[in-house]
Amino acid sequence: MDATVVTPSALHGEAVNGRLRNLQDDSFPNLPKPVNVYGGDVPRIAIIVPGHGSWDDNDYRISMRCRRLVGAAEALAERLTPRAVVFTGWSPLGAASEAEQMRDAWRGPKVELIVEPTATVTAENAARTLPLLLDRGVELAYVVCAPFHYARTRYFFHKLYATRGIDVNVRTVPVAPTVRALAWELAALPLARAQLRRARAELDHERE
Repeated sequence: MDATVVTPSALHGEAVNGRLRNLQDDSFPNLPKPVNVYGGDVPRIAIIVPGHGSWDDNDYRISMRCRRLVGAAEALAERLTPRAVVFTGWSPLGAASEAEQMRDAWRGPKVELIVEPTATVTAENAARTLPLLLDRGVELAYVVCAPFHYARTRYFFHKLYATRGIDVNVRTVPVAPTVRALAWELAALPLARAQLRRARAELDHERE
């Protein structure tokens, strides 16, 4: 399936005016088709999947947790008919990126698949996918993540997307937490504000 590979570049297009929807952050087994209660067209939607990987026999591979996120995004895409699905995540040492591996694992409906292969942390996932959505006139972004990653995901995506008029709905996928994953999240929380400042600075630089 064709896909678009994107690296960070200058922002293009105009920010769209986000509008409040009758949609809430929640898990999505019973998610209905989106309804625009204000009339007119259904909002232009994108789905974003931040990656997660680990080393396996000297290869860097997306984790089973990450594959579950891709599967959940496939189910969500069937319901929402998004304009695009964006996979975001890096790879150390030049191996295939998390984003590329998620793209290759996609078995969902035919839709534009966008690969953002440079983000190393959640703040960069948000900052480096934002211009891609603005280019496509997206008004509402669904971000798929694990439950223990919810707090940071919501923090970064809401903070960065709201300034450019894109509403965010974070969807969690049932994944059993591991001690390592929980420790990682706890260690990352004190860094969130500094990472947000850097992400904002990166976006401001791209807009100049």
